[in-house]
Amino acid sequence: MTHDRAGMARPYPCRMSLPTAEPPPLHVLHADDALVVIDKPAGLLVHRSALDAHETRSAADQLRSQLGAPVWMLHRLDKATSGVLAFARNAEVAGRLGQAFEAGQVRKRYLALVRGWPPAGGEIDYPLARDPELPSAGQPRLPAVTRYRRRACFEWPFPDGRHATSRYALVEVEPLSGRRHQIRRHFKHIAHPLVGDTTHGKSPHNRAVAAWLGTTRLWLHATRLELPRDGAAALVIDAPPGAEWTALLGDEADQPATPSPAR
Repeated sequence: MTHDRAGMARPYPCRMSLPTAEPPPLHVLHADDALVVIDKPAGLLVHRSALDAHETRSAADQLRSQLGAPVWMLHRLDKATSGVLAFARNAEVAGRLGQAFEAGQVRKRYLALVRGWPPAGGEIDYPLARDPELPSAGQPRLPAVTRYRRRACFEWPFPDGRHATSRYALVEVEPLSGRRHQIRRHFKHIAHPLVGDTTHGKSPHNRAVAAWLGTTRLWLHATRLELPRDGAAALVIDAPPGAEWTALLGDEADQPATPSPAR
């Protein structure tokens, strides 16, 4: 008990702490003495960062807790991106594979939904400023190349400006370099921004597709990682797209092989 100024007893204020729900375990795609590879869910930071200071959860911390052992980050995915994410189990492996990433010896593949109908395939060779969080003017531009292949075209029955329908495409993407936000920035550069990208995309399209597909997310998923191994074939790890991609993947066979020109 405590007392008010008149000396009357009153109960202590009730301070209730609601239990914090434990996040579901991370889905481990591959584990051995050297590596642990997970399928990172969209919306989870890879590691805690001052850029997202309010967020207390990260894949790195959760994996360490889940394994009861330390892990070392090998590469990154944006918070909003899902898919294959690899960690080393010791500093020696982290150093060796870190050099492989820097040398471009690691292959990565992604699936993305973009605005409009890009060409059937090609390469985007466009240097990017080092830090996408800062204005590009005055920053050094670093070489960056992204290869892509169009897998399907969609024309959905909601308006796009003066058109009665809206066009989108499913693309398979292979970044040949590793710049921050490279895929997102490169597809913005060719006027086919990723759907759900709140930084480099278009809000009206993001909202319209979210309503149409019933899912709000950045439509970018890391589907495959190929890591070099000494004296052996590359280690290939796949992360199938989640259930929200089913409608897009299931319609691939129904799409025109040669769509009409982009509007």
